[in-house]
Amino acid sequence: MADHNPTVQAAADQGDSKLSLDKENENATENTDSQPDKTNKANRKRWLRYLAIGLIVIAIIYAIWYFLVGSRHATTDNAYTNAESAQVMALVSGPVAQVFVSDTQQVQKGDLLVRLNPDDQVIALAKAEADMASAERRFGQTSASSDALSQAVMAQQASVEQAEANYLAAQSTYHRAETDYNRRHSLVESGAVSRDEMTAVSNALEKARAALLQSHAAVDQAHAAKEQAIGNFEANQALIKNTTVSTNPQVRAAKANLDQARLDNSRLEIRAPMAGVVTQRQVQVGQRVNVGTPIATIVPIEQIYVDANFKETQLGKVKVGQTATVKSDLYGGDIVYHGHVVGFSGGTGAAFSLIPAQNATGNWIKVVQRLPVRIALDPKELRAHPLRVGLSMEADIDLSSKN
Repeated sequence: MADHNPTVQAAADQGDSKLSLDKENENATENTDSQPDKTNKANRKRWLRYLAIGLIVIAIIYAIWYFLVGSRHATTDNAYTNAESAQVMALVSGPVAQVFVSDTQQVQKGDLLVRLNPDDQVIALAKAEADMASAERRFGQTSASSDALSQAVMAQQASVEQAEANYLAAQSTYHRAETDYNRRHSLVESGAVSRDEMTAVSNALEKARAALLQSHAAVDQAHAAKEQAIGNFEANQALIKNTTVSTNPQVRAAKANLDQARLDNSRLEIRAPMAGVVTQRQVQVGQRVNVGTPIATIVPIEQIYVDANFKETQLGKVKVGQTATVKSDLYGGDIVYHGHVVGFSGGTGAAFSLIPAQNATGNWIKVVQRLPVRIALDPKELRAHPLRVGLSMEADIDLSSKN
């Protein structure tokens, strides 16, 4: 059995002890380094769980809110105020004499805005009055002429009767002269009647024949004169038949011209057709205006409404009469206007744009359209917090309200 060297054995034991210590230190270091990693992983997993739970809670809250509130409201911030403004125009021509208002001025219905120079209309009124008087006098003259023409017809009738009587007398004279001529002519050959007597009888017959023809012509002339008198009477009567001085066509035409002249004279003063604010005043003193020239625009701020442009996907449950709340960017969220839906536009904004979309082209891209919905506002709230045309608004329609 071989002997062991104590020195060598001691060194070997010392080496083994050192190796074992190094391994222990190494294991301790590994354990120390892995401890923070495990902690971080645990913390990360815990926050991910919290985040997932938070997202689930938010989703549940949103679902509950949408079911209870969101699905019952249609909202948009694409809304603007508008109003049925009145454009005041000149209804008669003339130079501007006075201007009583300026832009931004508040006016009431009937307030005087502009006065035109009256000279032209005064002359036109005087001419219309003269034409009216002339028409009335012509009617009176025509009425008086009817009486005279009626008397003329009666006189012509008398003339006809006189001519016919003269014709009968001439006819009788002619027949007597003809009888005398025939009786004496048969006695000429026997010598019982002289040549001179026969000549006298012949002359008397010719004279009677001429008188007969003349009286016959007089009868025709009297009848023609009578017919002319009747025609004149009937023509005159046609002008005034079944009429009075107030219903005669010529008088009524003259009266219409007079009324028009008086109306034009009253239009020299241009007044506000409604209460509101004056905008876009376009006339100055001394300017001559014609019929239809714009004077100014009156905006009725107490009748302002809101045109809210909702997406077509929001309008399925929107009905006329539903209540709405509106907020203005002018006053902020503290001021809330209340109103109701009064109607829908006849088409989308794209349909009535200057250049409508050509959806039939090959480059078509579907875009959600917006339809204007009109919301009427409470006049009391408008008086308390006035708005102006074109302001931005936020509209919220309560879909659960009764329509």
